[in-house]
Amino acid sequence: GGGVVGLLRRLGRVEDSRQRAAELFRWLVAPVAPGEFLGRHWERAPLLVRRGDPGYYAGLFSTADFDAALRGGEVHFGTHLDVTSYAEGVRETHNPSGRALPAVVWDFYQNGCSLRLLSPQAFSPTVWHFLSILQEHFGSMAGANTYLTPPGTQGFAPHYDDIEAFVLQLEGKKHWRVYSPRTDAEVLPQFSSANLTQAELGEPMLETVLEAGDLLYFPRGFIHQGDCLPDAHSLHITVSSYQRNSWGDFLEKLLPAALQMALEEDVEYRQGLPMDYLGYMGVTNSDAVDARRTAFMGKVQSLIKKLVNYAPIDAAVDQRAKSFLHDCLPPVLTQSEKAQSMYGFPARWQDGGPCDVDILITKDTQVRLLRHGIIRLCNEEAGVMLYYTTENSRVYHKEEPKFLEIDPEYTDSIEFLLSSYPNHVSVDTLPCETLEDKISLATLLFEKGILTTKKPLVQV
Repeated sequence: GGGVVGLLRRLGRVEDSRQRAAELFRWLVAPVAPGEFLGRHWERAPLLVRRGDPGYYAGLFSTADFDAALRGGEVHFGTHLDVTSYAEGVRETHNPSGRALPAVVWDFYQNGCSLRLLSPQAFSPTVWHFLSILQEHFGSMAGANTYLTPPGTQGFAPHYDDIEAFVLQLEGKKHWRVYSPRTDAEVLPQFSSANLTQAELGEPMLETVLEAGDLLYFPRGFIHQGDCLPDAHSLHITVSSYQRNSWGDFLEKLLPAALQMALEEDVEYRQGLPMDYLGYMGVTNSDAVDARRTAFMGKVQSLIKKLVNYAPIDAAVDQRAKSFLHDCLPPVLTQSEKAQSMYGFPARWQDGGPCDVDILITKDTQVRLLRHGIIRLCNEEAGVMLYYTTENSRVYHKEEPKFLEIDPEYTDSIEFLLSSYPNHVSVDTLPCETLEDKISLATLLFEKGILTTKKPLVQV
């Protein structure tokens, strides 16, 4: 019970953030088991879940929340809100400039325009909380848009996306048509498509009406379009992930680094090309039977094969993790987490001066990471960097990546904290050389909101 707010409260009592994320994902695709979803649907085929439970998503986001966001005065056309229409095969955007005032926005809606609120997590604490948990399950940014469509209208042309899409029907109902990728090149595409026409589509592989509480998932590359029935409006939220998160995207980063390392360490990569290779290589010569061509091809293959030995695979993974941490939403703290972290530290002005300012961590203080997924250690040219998410913004990339330069001697202690999570450990057990170092590191991490203590440091 308690809708999404009750669900998030229950998840807040789960000690391990990885388990918390897995439980939220289980709820998202229920009653389909996560294993079945990953085996049969993920990146393969759409999934339709009819729940017959209009209150399943209660409290996540509503038209009242949409209205409240507009009244808050922070929503601007183009940046946060798109006004769209699709009629007789033509998709149009009607964004004025400036702030999205409620009277203007609701007039557009009344005249048959759809409203797309981008990044609702910037305006809704519940959506922020929801996505901040889910992102740890995917290991890839979890984003969202909300779509409000008037009865009897369609806001967008048919198209396919470059993300894995989970459509959660929040209010009303919507008629959906989903089409298989038309060519091999459109299977799991790297980029979204342009707007498509009905003539380009063929027959849908899935046609359905989503009602409140239902879920529709489709992989990237599946063309889709949704329109409202004459008798009801529709509000849905699309939760997305896995944008540019493929093997190919990983290799795009890895291979240049491998080649750079090979050039530095292996003279074979620095040896010159044959003087006469232009005479027998190239498209003009592609049909020629020539032993020199065979030798050239063999040489290229051998160099590419050997490149694997120079590939800094773990370092490339760390660089992707660093990018993911920059994409992440900051964690949403429970009341007890606030009390046990820097965010609830009771420093204040009282009786003519600052009070309870000193952070007194001792060798006996019990500490642990706030979440498992909020930090990443990266070995970089400049030194050992600890990237973290606690100071990120709810608005995508509004802040620069947050990191601390760490003394290399502290890396064992960071790894110890990660492997100990979700258990608390005493500061004295951190594998630093001196007690002073142990307390210094714990204090630094506490001040950045990365560590919490088992009991509040100051009893208020």
